[in-house]
Amino acid sequence: MLLDPEQFQSRHIGPDPAERDAMLRVVGASSIDALMDEAIPARIRLKEPLDLPDGQSEHQFLSDLRRVAACNQVFTSHIGLGYYDCITPSVILRNVLENPGWYTPYTPYQAEIAQGRLEGLLNFQTMVRDLTGMEIANASLLDEATAAAEAMTMMHRVQAKRIDGVNGPARCFVADSCFPQTIEVLRARAEPLGIELGVGDFRSATLGPGVFGALVQSPDEAGAVHDLREFIARAKAEGVLVAVATDLLSLTLLTPPGELGADVVFGNSQRFGVPMGYGGPHAAFFATLEKHVRQAPGRIIGVSVDAHGNSAYRMALQTREQHIRREKATSNICTAQALLANIAGFYAVYHGPKGLTAIARRVHAYAKLLERELAKLGVRQTNDAFFDTPRFEVPGGKPAAERIRQAALASRINFRYRDAGTINVALDETTDTDDVAAIVTAFAAGTGAAVAPTIDRSADGLAVDYPRGLARTSPFLAHQVFNTHHSETQMMRYIRRLERKDVGLDTSMIPLGSCTMKLNAASEMLPITWPEFSGLHPFAPVEQAAGYQQIFRELEAALCTISGFAAVSLQPNSGAQGEFAGLVVIRAYHRDRGQAARDVVLIPASAHGTNPASAVMAGMRVEVVASTREGNIDVDDLRAKAAEHKDRLAALMVTYPSTHGVFEESIQDICAIVHQHGGQVYMDGANMNAQVGLTSPAAVGADVCHLNLHKTFSIPHGGGGPGMGPIGVAPHLAPYLPGHPLVKTGGTRAIHALSAAPWSSASILLISYAYIKMLGGNGMSDATRYAILNANYIKSRLEPHFPVLYTRPNGRVAHEMIFDLRPLKQASGPGGPGSIDETDVAKRLMDFGFHAPTVSFPVAGTLMIEPTESEPKEELDRFCEAMIAIRAEIQAVIDGRADPKDNVLKNAPHTAAAVSADEWRHAYSRQQAAFPLPFVRANKFWPSVGRIDNPYGDRNLMCSCPPLAAYATSARGITAPPEPGPAVVPPGRARARSG
Repeated sequence: MLLDPEQFQSRHIGPDPAERDAMLRVVGASSIDALMDEAIPARIRLKEPLDLPDGQSEHQFLSDLRRVAACNQVFTSHIGLGYYDCITPSVILRNVLENPGWYTPYTPYQAEIAQGRLEGLLNFQTMVRDLTGMEIANASLLDEATAAAEAMTMMHRVQAKRIDGVNGPARCFVADSCFPQTIEVLRARAEPLGIELGVGDFRSATLGPGVFGALVQSPDEAGAVHDLREFIARAKAEGVLVAVATDLLSLTLLTPPGELGADVVFGNSQRFGVPMGYGGPHAAFFATLEKHVRQAPGRIIGVSVDAHGNSAYRMALQTREQHIRREKATSNICTAQALLANIAGFYAVYHGPKGLTAIARRVHAYAKLLERELAKLGVRQTNDAFFDTPRFEVPGGKPAAERIRQAALASRINFRYRDAGTINVALDETTDTDDVAAIVTAFAAGTGAAVAPTIDRSADGLAVDYPRGLARTSPFLAHQVFNTHHSETQMMRYIRRLERKDVGLDTSMIPLGSCTMKLNAASEMLPITWPEFSGLHPFAPVEQAAGYQQIFRELEAALCTISGFAAVSLQPNSGAQGEFAGLVVIRAYHRDRGQAARDVVLIPASAHGTNPASAVMAGMRVEVVASTREGNIDVDDLRAKAAEHKDRLAALMVTYPSTHGVFEESIQDICAIVHQHGGQVYMDGANMNAQVGLTSPAAVGADVCHLNLHKTFSIPHGGGGPGMGPIGVAPHLAPYLPGHPLVKTGGTRAIHALSAAPWSSASILLISYAYIKMLGGNGMSDATRYAILNANYIKSRLEPHFPVLYTRPNGRVAHEMIFDLRPLKQASGPGGPGSIDETDVAKRLMDFGFHAPTVSFPVAGTLMIEPTESEPKEELDRFCEAMIAIRAEIQAVIDGRADPKDNVLKNAPHTAAAVSADEWRHAYSRQQAAFPLPFVRANKFWPSVGRIDNPYGDRNLMCSCPPLAAYATSARGITAPPEPGPAVVPPGRARARSG
């Protein structure tokens, strides 16, 4: 219609109608609906379209969202508990958080085209290691509470042999002065594993032989800073490992826990330039000792060398991760918080050690100023030592505290009000003298003072004066990278230099199977930086977040409609967390019905590695279900195992469409078998992009499903995170949805909280909310249709060159497919070093400007490709032309026309330095190496390093910023990089080495 606004789906979906029709001709389908009929079994198809409103235009949506945002009241929050207002430097806000070059790349599994992000994450690790005084750090976890849980489970693994012979359950001591949300998440993780938590005062705690670990916090939930030396020494004497929760900014002034003997140090890096966002996303940090590196959770970035002997970064020790070790993995972590870790690392780079210390001194000085001024009102500060959070005892007790609360609310201020009638006031980087004056005025009103005292603005007595033992004396962040980029010009150039080393969706299609790398539209991203959304504290009174609450209600309702379920929890902050949440909900349901013995989970052999890892975390026993030759679940094997374990069967975990990219005909029968034997069906939502609007988890028979909002619903992957994994459940499971100790959420019989914040990474829920509102029911259904069309188009074009491993009987695939390279490997040099394999193809695609598809998953020796609905036909054709050209290069090796060892595939990727070198010794030309097809020349992406030597990096583990000397002295002849990079390990600090 003439007056209708332009639909967003024309911007989101890549192919236009003419391209659609051309693709259908290639595919051999009469229409896109006819193709859907061929790809999806009729008996699971939805009978009616999604009952959701029509999509809005981008302008209309943003206008409406402005009105919703205005319903949020952004008070000045001095609540603390791990969340603080901060200043995101504009150079980082504009060039990282709001830049698709940083938020659209995938997890850096293909390290040669991820060197920028990897260097940024190495900076983060180095920052954490230095500030905590530990030996190694990982590249971030999901939030502080889940980091605490990972610390507990790691200490349990490390101490397993010591406590194995002790009678009774394994026990972990937790200080009652830890954050309440942390204690709650620890309970959620401990109970399924049979770990008994003992919560109490660490100063008087009795640790016994069954205690494997202890968690303490400083600064603690009341803001008190503790000297932990005596406690740690006592724990060590009894063989107990100690994990310390702390605050990174405080460690510029306070003795780091690593110097006190801690085994693990963890916390939240949010205040390093990441907005509160009503709870997230924020990068948790986790540091430990070198001897525990192979037990550490999450990703660790290390330094290796490339084929030319140059330094190169990579993800180290991947053999311990869930995608390889499955149920034996150290954790189920798949999504971390890479984007936010990079922001926090850049914050430290920009400010440097002097700048961070100045910020910390200023925050502490304002806290001492507040203490001084409130003392004039007779308000006593009760913490013996504090960093940024004094605790005040108010004359008049609880009635006076309530009067203060009312006065503070009238002035748009939030404090933390404690059960004892005392008040915590947490200050931060944004605090100034006017804030202190406003706080004093509120206290004056509550204490009955006639007039608030005039603020004494002198600096007398405000200097840092921690006693010996608390005050930091050791240097930190001495590396060159933290002492170079302090002007905005330097910082902008550094960030942009790193960005240019990486492939994201701003460069080309990322065809990763099972990862759904679709458009993250700018209009979806814009609201996350609006102050009405970014400035809220997660524990602010709920009535101050009316806009967020409206969005949550609408998003939950839409996800219920899409999934067919009765209720949704938005709390899980990754897909793997969603898996864990769903399984714990199922566990609670069985126990509530007196069937606590149900602990067996059936998992197909083709499942994502997070599935078995999550099952073990949830206290389940994994039984693997075989696959047929066609890649489907072996129904006979499933039926036999379900019958065998009928009294202990808890659940089946199944991905649909299958991980092989096929809608299996027997899915409803599979679900019925599990239900017949008393189990529940957990559906992994990784492949929901092939379901929305056409079928649903409820329609196929599932009881619970997690929804990867960072896949199907457009939250960007951020170079490895953030992500969100809400779960939808059938009515009988709704009462068990997770609650929270500080804010009412969840069902009537809620399980423990699984994330630190009530709605976890609330700010990025806006992205999926925007996706749903702008596409509407019809637009999301069309997105599914085009995702399946694009996949079948690639299959039709490439199948003559690469065999497709699995399809439906009629030859159709869902939204992704697997190409089998094993026959080509065999033909090109069976068993020898000259055989061309899937890794060679993956690296060669970099020379064409493409990220590799998913390599060797779920079948070794294959490539899994998922184009998504957002890629236009032109880009699909470019990718197909690249793959066809690579097939010809493989044939040249097979025919003997190319050297089996010295060829474009084995030497890929080719760097600019290698191609432009004075000497060229290869049998193929420089042009074939760098510009294999005409389209490459117009938009050439140069990998910054050659093929990386992964085993070398694991044998010589270095996971913090290396000294320049390391580049020059290696036996491999490593040379220093041509630009200033991370350098100079502080004196006496050994680099981590693998055993």
